[in-house]
Amino acid sequence: MRYNPFRNLGLKLLAVVLAALLWITVAGEHIVERSLRVPLEFRNIPEALEIVGNAPDTVDVRLRGSSALLSRVQAGEIVAVLDLGGARAGSRLFHLLSDDVRAPFGVEVSQVIPATLALELEKSARRSVPIVPATDGEPAPGFVIGRVSSEPPMVEIVGPESRVRQVAEATTEPVTIKEAKSRVRDGVTVGVVDTSVRLVQPQIAQVTVEIWPAPVERQLADVPVRYRNIAQGLSAQLSPRFVHMSVRGAHDALSALEADSVQAFVDLAGLGTGRYNLRVQVDPTERFGVVAIDPAVVAVTIK
Repeated sequence: MRYNPFRNLGLKLLAVVLAALLWITVAGEHIVERSLRVPLEFRNIPEALEIVGNAPDTVDVRLRGSSALLSRVQAGEIVAVLDLGGARAGSRLFHLLSDDVRAPFGVEVSQVIPATLALELEKSARRSVPIVPATDGEPAPGFVIGRVSSEPPMVEIVGPESRVRQVAEATTEPVTIKEAKSRVRDGVTVGVVDTSVRLVQPQIAQVTVEIWPAPVERQLADVPVRYRNIAQGLSAQLSPRFVHMSVRGAHDALSALEADSVQAFVDLAGLGTGRYNLRVQVDPTERFGVVAIDPAVVAVTIK
């Protein structure tokens, strides 16, 4: 078939006009450069390694392209990616090249700042630490905080080996005990203060805060002092035979406490005849605690 240059002449003319318009549009745009701060991603971090310290999360890039195209570019469209595959523990330098930056078609990355990143890499470690709950506020007047417990009592943390060793405990969101008069229970989130260390798994702890009546003090007069463990065949005289005592405990326990029921004594074990100044002791009890004894020392004569 003989070639006819005038066949489909209208379509050919339209194509020429469109090509000319496209050339004029592109030729009329200026090629410019623009600086932009973009996010930095770390890829392929070895499972046995951790980045220590505050690694940069952004870098600056120089972009080249048409002014119209660059004016539409947003920071989220461009991402710098640093591949840490094959990295080793220690202080390391990594090059960040233009090819490591993802950019839209038509945009050229001419420079990355900084071109080299210094990172401290350390072996990863994990251990279990106790959960120490935090509280917020004070109980109602006349009440105090008692035992504070967490379920679970421990949590496993992971992070750079040197930082994991320094973490002694995990904490929680504060449990509000303001104006409380009875036990408070709450489910709160567990965390660690050191941001370079994290929980192996997100954890919610059930925290129980016991609220007890505040202890009161009471003065006991004429508490008898007895002696114990005297050697066979000997006798003893105490001066004075009675002491005054300040005790502290729950109101109900102290209200029924009598001076004669307090076991105050001096221990004569291993002592022979003679005169001694001995400290007054009291048998330990959960009902109350001894704040002060007057006098704290009595004279003992053994015959």
